[in-house]
This record gives sequence, C-alpha cells and structure tokens, in this order.
Amino acid sequence: MSIPASTSKSVRVDAWLWAIRAYKTRSAATAACRAGHVRLNGNPAKAAQPVQPGDTIRVRQPGYERILEVRQLIAKRVGAEAASHCFTDHTPPRPVGPALGVPLRDRGAGRPTKKDRREIDRLRGDR
Repeated sequence: MSIPASTSKSVRVDAWLWAIRAYKTRSAATAACRAGHVRLNGNPAKAAQPVQPGDTIRVRQPGYERILEVRQLIAKRVGAEAASHCFTDHTPPRPVGPALGVPLRDRGAGRPTKKDRREIDRLRGDR
C-alpha cells in the first residue's frame, strides 16, 4: 500500500480532491470549485489553487459539509484505503434520528386530514 508522493511542493486543489476520492471525476471537482463549493483555509478556492500539507479544505456536498485537513500531497488517484492516509477528516458526525421535515405518508393515502395536519405541525414545531 504505497502512496505515490507528488514530486512537486504543491498540487492543484481540484486534482487533490479527485485523488482522495472526494469527487468521482476531476471535472466534477473543478466544477465544484467554480461553483464556490470548495473553500481553502476559509477562502473560496479556484481549481488551480495550490494545496500544501496543513491546509484545511471545506467541501460542500449535498446535505452536509466535509472538513478535510491535508496531510500528504497526492496527484494521482489511488485506492480508497491509501487515499484515506492523505487527509484527516474533521467533519462532525451527522445527526442520527428521525429526519426533520415532512413525514412520509403511504402511497394512495390521499391528502392529510385536519387532525393529521395538526400532528405534522406539532412535529415540525410550528405550533
């Protein structure tokens, strides 16, 4: 399980995110940088911005935000186990329990009754 270390002093942020498997493709990592979903040390990151060991990268993905600390530079994609040695994940755990929002109803159950509506509002904390 050897990780091919990068010969340069820095790696592009989009290439690093792709190499550690945060994104499936490098173009997806580049698009996330362009859209402002990637922050490097608190500042919005451009795709070609260099990453160095010790940097903190915040990656906003659907439903949560990952906080990654760069431990080792890597420019080529490797296996998941080897890639996990290149960063430290500081992401807080996701809350476990019932999802807040609209409770699921059985298909074909129709519209909620007045009583159902009051219970839904009570669950949401609206009343």
